[in-house]
Amino acid sequence: MKLVLLSGGSGKRLWPLSNDARSKQFLKVLEGKNGEKESMVQRVWGQLGEAGLQENSMIATSKAQMDMLQSQLGQDVSIITEPERRDTFPAIALAAAYLYSIQGVELDEVVTILPVDPYVDDQFFHRIKDIEEALSSTETDIGLVGVTPTYPSEKYGYIVPESHSQESSSLTVSYFREKPSEKEAAALIEKGALWNCGVFAFKLDYMISFLEEKGLPIQYEELIKQYSILPKNSFDYEVVEKTKNIAAIPYDGYWKDLGTWNTLTEEMTTNIIGKGKMCEASTHTHIVNELDIPVAVLGLRNTVVAVSPDGILVTEKEASPKVKDAIKDLVQRPMFEERRWGWYRVLDYTKQESGNEILTKRIGVAKGKNLSYQLHLKRSEVWTIIKGEGEFALNDEIRKVEPGDVLEIPVGAKHGIKANEDLEFIEVQQGSELIEEDIIRIYMNWEEVEGACAFAKG
Repeated sequence: MKLVLLSGGSGKRLWPLSNDARSKQFLKVLEGKNGEKESMVQRVWGQLGEAGLQENSMIATSKAQMDMLQSQLGQDVSIITEPERRDTFPAIALAAAYLYSIQGVELDEVVTILPVDPYVDDQFFHRIKDIEEALSSTETDIGLVGVTPTYPSEKYGYIVPESHSQESSSLTVSYFREKPSEKEAAALIEKGALWNCGVFAFKLDYMISFLEEKGLPIQYEELIKQYSILPKNSFDYEVVEKTKNIAAIPYDGYWKDLGTWNTLTEEMTTNIIGKGKMCEASTHTHIVNELDIPVAVLGLRNTVVAVSPDGILVTEKEASPKVKDAIKDLVQRPMFEERRWGWYRVLDYTKQESGNEILTKRIGVAKGKNLSYQLHLKRSEVWTIIKGEGEFALNDEIRKVEPGDVLEIPVGAKHGIKANEDLEFIEVQQGSELIEEDIIRIYMNWEEVEGACAFAKG
């Protein structure tokens, strides 16, 4: 069985910590088994390893999330990269084409799709293994995992079986109901309905045949070229709801969607992350602070105070699911990002009357990592080293750098840096258009840089 984890999201529901570059699954606010803070994706990846499923797992994501996935899970994680962010059907179609035409997976192999961020106990991933047997031993086209509901929720979709029986290991699906009222949800639970937790499984042949019937390419490289014409729909709508033979496997363990501040804080083991102080009267209140300044909370109950370079949120927990609507018109560049080599934080941005832009960042490069050897056509940069030591390459010459060094990088100059120990520097960009697209990468690996450059004398 092959597992494909879908990593997407716009980063709006857990603003201001999440943004377009750092969705909720990357926030390090959960307690790991070693006592250190971990993200949802790190937690799930670890659980897959413990269940013996990690080796056959890969992640489908957009280009914007590749660096962060590699930063948190390591360089060896298998990633299927979408050329643009669309929806779950295009992502799953691309994954199927990748497995078929690039990895050469047999058509009768079971492929299971699941979200990258469910908050579940380890039993969930052992239950995932049962879906392979259910598909292999029946005429089922699609298998689902449904969670046994603990209360009539309006937030989830429901899988309604043909009959209410728990004797079989799998149930034949009659129909689906998306986010019903609380009263209707209670009635559905009486019929044995399960929460739909976004897990789909099929034999690879089923998806490949589906693409062929739609006249879509089944070769990965060709499908990438036509990715923009794929229906921008969910897999539920495009495939599942049009399939007749569907079975669901019940899962009665712990499952939770940590998609809002009120649900996320329920699973946090501390009330304060980062610099913060709270008075005793501030009960059931959480502070999550990513800035290096203190936050004080007095007399607030059932409240979340979240602080990041992107903004500040103060909300009652019950109101926190509305944050996505509250900031829908807010347009700004992400002020903090994790990358495969480390992180950066935007400190200041100014656009002058002349149209010239000035952007100041604080950049951290982890020991042994490097920025790509690159050049810019629309901006110059000045780097001031403030921590650590490293090697700086400029126009095919490498020299050692340390705190206090000021490095000037003219427009069009080839440059890169490697950290020999954890390295930080202040970067001031100045130019006519400061965008990420103004990067021409020459080499990604430092070994290639060393092969092309000479070390400075003296």
